[in-house]
Amino acid sequence: MGNLTFESFTKKIYLKSSLKKLYWCWATKEGICTWFLSSAQYATKEGEIRKMDEPVQEGDNYVWEWHNWNGQEKGQILFANGVDHLEFSFAGSCKVSIKLKEVNSFILLTLNQYDIPTDEKSKMNIYNGCSNGWTFWMANLKAYVEHGILLNETENDLTNEPLAGHIFVNM
Repeated sequence: MGNLTFESFTKKIYLKSSLKKLYWCWATKEGICTWFLSSAQYATKEGEIRKMDEPVQEGDNYVWEWHNWNGQEKGQILFANGVDHLEFSFAGSCKVSIKLKEVNSFILLTLNQYDIPTDEKSKMNIYNGCSNGWTFWMANLKAYVEHGILLNETENDLTNEPLAGHIFVNM
């Protein structure tokens, strides 16, 4: 393993699910809103809105919203092979790669966030914040696909808690 730096991080998790189900969880509005987001919209390069169960394609734009956060994340799908690999822009200039690989009777999900700026604000909010966030959301995905439950907070309104994203473990 290489040295850890603030420019990127990798998170991995084994999931008892199918490639098809996990790709659906990441690459469709219907899928990503089951375990991760409160709202998602995908639009083609031509501006046509994708249907709920229609997989994203390279060049699509997205708008994401979470429970308990009033902001939006806007970005672009950079790569989508329809099977086991997806990449998208995220958190400004960063990129996120999702790779799925069959290993025995599991799927190994590898998430890599890279091109992270190394100024002090980015180290705290992107490297630290996103690294912690993805750790939770990948565990939430495991709870969803393996046990049919969600761990994220949807009943208590945390939007008025100034540091909620840094102190609540299930944002």
